[in-house]
Amino acid sequence: MANWSDPRQSAAPYRTAAGIQTEAYDAGLRSYMLSVYNYMTSGVLLTGIVAMLFARGGVDSPAANIIMSGGPLAWVIMLAPLGFVFAMSFGQARMKTSTLQLMFWGFAVFMGLSLSTVFLQYSGTSIAQAFFATAAAFAGLSLYGYTTKKDLSAMGTFLIMGVVGLIVAMLVNLFLQSSALDLVVSFIGVLLFAGLTAYDTQRTKSMYAQVAGTELEGRVVIMAALSLYLDFINMFLFLLRLFGSNRG
Repeated sequence: MANWSDPRQSAAPYRTAAGIQTEAYDAGLRSYMLSVYNYMTSGVLLTGIVAMLFARGGVDSPAANIIMSGGPLAWVIMLAPLGFVFAMSFGQARMKTSTLQLMFWGFAVFMGLSLSTVFLQYSGTSIAQAFFATAAAFAGLSLYGYTTKKDLSAMGTFLIMGVVGLIVAMLVNLFLQSSALDLVVSFIGVLLFAGLTAYDTQRTKSMYAQVAGTELEGRVVIMAALSLYLDFINMFLFLLRLFGSNRG
């Protein structure tokens, strides 16, 4: 009898090992994405709770007395979230994961303080409607970004440039006070951050292959959660500006 190996038999262990490896990768990816969404969701909830508490009491609330009245402390509260974002973005390579975690929670708290005036400006019904609409849109767009085979990187560059233009338009409208321009800015803002939700989800997913099992994974999880948090909050705020009713 000729001495040869049946290729079906020799290939079987390889296919089994490859299958196990794929399952392990998929399980790791699911755990990684779940961690990102847990951070992002917890940050949004923390921001909402802080905002509600700070605005509790209406015209007599800390939000009204500190932020609405202006002053140095109001500027500190409003600019602090931006400081956290810059510090985390430019310092992530030098920071420990635990430091980034603390900064993420600090960012969420100060965002809650700065957004507390939303509860003084808009009705509770408008806020709830905008929140649930944002949550539904975010879920659908994030699912699309996770499952699509289309490369969204080119779209991401366009969207980021669009955000820069949006910021310029908002600064210009501070002086013009045009209601028509404000409406256009809000509508474009919703579209831009909707697109960024899909883009950031795909980018978050693709990053896993580079950081899986390394010390970078924890830091990437937090920074990805920060990106998705910003997409959610900005989409919520622009929707509220478009459709929200002022508090009577």
